[in-house]
Amino acid sequence: MPDFQTFFLFLAASLLVAITPGPGIFYIVARTLVGGRTEGLASSVGLGLGGLVHVFGGAVGISALVIASAEAFTFLKIAGALYLIWLGLKTWREARIVEPTEVQTTGVRRAFRDGIIVEALNPKTAAFFLAFIPQFVDPSANVAAQFIVLGLISVALNTSVDLVATHLAARARAGLRPLILTKMRQVSGTIMCALGATLVIARRAS
Repeated sequence: MPDFQTFFLFLAASLLVAITPGPGIFYIVARTLVGGRTEGLASSVGLGLGGLVHVFGGAVGISALVIASAEAFTFLKIAGALYLIWLGLKTWREARIVEPTEVQTTGVRRAFRDGIIVEALNPKTAAFFLAFIPQFVDPSANVAAQFIVLGLISVALNTSVDLVATHLAARARAGLRPLILTKMRQVSGTIMCALGATLVIARRAS
């Protein structure tokens, strides 16, 4: 592990990154507005596990290879973007279903799986870990072990914030009128499509 001062700086920086609204939080809010608290929680945990793919991948050099390869980066970028856009279009299409007996949610297992796939196929997450964590790693010690430990802490902080976002979104969803809920679901679908489009235009790290 790095020294105490470096570790403290890492925690402060990681917490700041976690609480800054970004694609992950927007995705969690969107899924919660569509499927409720349970699916939101499942999505949060799924995103966390998807993030671990990049943590361990970065530790063994897999993520570095993906970032260095234009072909591999493009493949993951397009796959992740298309999947996210498909989820957004599906959300928009079902936005007008407002009665509890008619809502066709994806279910906890599907929401959990979607979270893993969306995050695991996001090359920008790999790029972030590779750019962020090495700043706090002591090169004279076991670099891979440090990368994994710091990565786990970062993912845990992000997931904790996602869980809070899920709770707040679920409370807002419970008190919404059907018309407002429909509009918010449409906005949620638009957000998912926008996140997918963001992946499409993401530039490969030089």
